Amino acid sequence: MSDADAGGNDDPNMTTITLKIPQAFLDDLDATWRAEDFPSRSEFIRWALRDAVKHPAFSRKGWKDIAASEHQLSTDEGRTYSSDEIRARLNEDTDAGE
Repeated sequence: MSDADAGGNDDPNMTTITLKIPQAFLDDLDATWRAEDFPSRSEFIRWALRDAVKHPAFSRKGWKDIAASEHQLSTDEGRTYSSDEIRARLNEDTDAGE
C-alpha cells in the first residue's frame, strides 16, 4: 500500500479488493500515478478501471499491439534505417563474405 492510501476510506459504498501483480509492474504503476499527480494509487487504479469499462471498444488486441510496439522501440527492433545505413550494412555483409 502506498503512503497516500494509508488510513483507508470509511465510505460504505467502497469495497476493498485484493490484486496480485508483479513487483516491477507495481513499481511502474506507482511511478505513473505520482507523475500524473493522482492523490493515491487507489485513485489511479479506479480511474484506469473506469476508463477500461467505459471504453471497452479498445480491445485486448489493441493493448497487445501497443505492448508489442513498445517492445520494438525499447529493443530497437522497430528502428527505421536510412538508405545510407542500409547500403553500409549491405556493403559490410558483402565484405565479410569475401
